[in-house]
Amino acid sequence: MFIVENYSLAILLCVVTMFCWGSWANTTKLTTKDWRFELFYWDYGFGILLTTLLLAFTLGSNGSVGRSFIDDVHQASHANIHLAMIGGVIFNLANILLVAAITIAGMSVAFPVGIGIALVLGVVVNYISNPQGNPVLIFGGVALIAIAIILNARAYQKMQSNSSNSVSKKGLILSIVSGCLMGLFYKYVADSMSKDFVNLDAEKLSPYTALVFFSVGIVASSFVFNSIQMKKPFIGNAVSFADYFKGKMKDHLIGIFGGLIWCIGMSLSIIASGKAGPAVSYGLGQGATVVAAIWGIYVWKEFDKSPKGTKLILNVMLLLYLVGLAMIIGSK
Repeated sequence: MFIVENYSLAILLCVVTMFCWGSWANTTKLTTKDWRFELFYWDYGFGILLTTLLLAFTLGSNGSVGRSFIDDVHQASHANIHLAMIGGVIFNLANILLVAAITIAGMSVAFPVGIGIALVLGVVVNYISNPQGNPVLIFGGVALIAIAIILNARAYQKMQSNSSNSVSKKGLILSIVSGCLMGLFYKYVADSMSKDFVNLDAEKLSPYTALVFFSVGIVASSFVFNSIQMKKPFIGNAVSFADYFKGKMKDHLIGIFGGLIWCIGMSLSIIASGKAGPAVSYGLGQGATVVAAIWGIYVWKEFDKSPKGTKLILNVMLLLYLVGLAMIIGSK
């Protein structure tokens, strides 16, 4: 199977992860106007599963290192398979809340708050589980990112100061809850895998196998989480499975494409974690917040009608994020 044995390449893959994770949500804005995100989310999940299977039978099954996907599944313990699937379930609930927050509050709010909290919590949890890198630089970078999150929340508050729209507060709350859950999922996937990707541990999963069971957890739990959300949506009227099958092919393909983009980022992050360490790999990938904020601020113009001084706060927020991420990169 393909593995990363060079730290510089691992960092490069994490940067690609950052762009994938920060950009996939744009696909929610490309669907037909009346295509609800609850319906979009089914195709998004299927896109993730298809991508992990494709990678498992190609990069994960060829080469002289490690085990092929099928061999790896046969030797894996049920406990490790369950860990990867639990990671998928936790991620799925967090991501459903995040997509809802994007719909309600916009990308430049939902991503910096939700993913920012996830970054701080995720780096701490993953570092405790597998300490790699200079803790001063890692946690110093996390501290700057935490300040950036506070600034983003302040910018959002300024934008809403003259508005009586209570739904916007719901978007902010959903972002916070999503971030708390999002910070926990990566550890379960990392714990299911062998620590050494070259000489794989018995009963542990290769990164490619872990990704497949992670995606199975996402799709399986969608039949619970997303079905509930369809009946009792955060905003708007209920939708049905009949509505899903009435969708245009374009909308289905965009959803699958969104899942593919996100999954490429997740896969590269997991592959890079063998060399960079889970804390650095996850933390750098979650720099997606910067990418998403740039999309929201400069492309989708979500803050164009905000009060004077808001843009300055947002620019300082982005600067702190970048410096914080640079410190995380330099920690190893």
